[in-house]
Amino acid sequence: MLKVKSLSAGYQGNDVVHQVDFEVGSGEAVMIIGSNGAGKTTLFRAMCGLLVPSSGQVFFEGTDISGAPAERIARLGLRFVAAERHLFPQMTVHENLLLGANPYRPDPKTMSLILDLFPRLAERRRQHAGTMSGGEQQMLAVGRALMSKPRLLVLDEPSTGLAPLLAQAAYEALGALRKQGLTVLVAEQQVPLAMSFSERGYVLENGYIKLQGTAQELAANPIVRRAYLGVT
Repeated sequence: MLKVKSLSAGYQGNDVVHQVDFEVGSGEAVMIIGSNGAGKTTLFRAMCGLLVPSSGQVFFEGTDISGAPAERIARLGLRFVAAERHLFPQMTVHENLLLGANPYRPDPKTMSLILDLFPRLAERRRQHAGTMSGGEQQMLAVGRALMSKPRLLVLDEPSTGLAPLLAQAAYEALGALRKQGLTVLVAEQQVPLAMSFSERGYVLENGYIKLQGTAQELAANPIVRRAYLGVT
């Protein structure tokens, strides 16, 4: 579904990610793990049209989307949920969800599915997004992205700012979505959470892919265990 080839990107002429190669198959859950500053956000921004790559290519379902504007990429079915969430704080939960369907007409069945998946959103439909807790805002950001019925959901640090129990609940909800066939790519610092959710993964260090493998292979790798799992 997604193929990234030799992608480099950065800011003001200085690359932050370098010659990155990876792919995501239809129906997979794939993780990009790495420490803060490894380049995960820059990589996702370059993939999703929020940053023009300095070199390399990105293919989504066979279409070259390298450097395409974000709105075109979103309409193809690739939806990005940033760590900052970027909700409309003065609008209600319901209004934020309706905007997620743009440019298409909101589908009542999709709305019902999202509210069933995140019951808290159903309870807070008329509440302004800016008054919600961090966990509730994360649910809303994911729900808003789902309103467009994406083919691929890209999540940047979905556990950011969440208490451990809320982070676990967020990943359980994503697991339910995967069972319905959604393809997910997630960047995460909370490596145990990402490993419990993903089938395969890549380790990004200083802007380079250093390791790749199944979740089980990475969990057993001594470098990953020492650097990201805190065990030897």
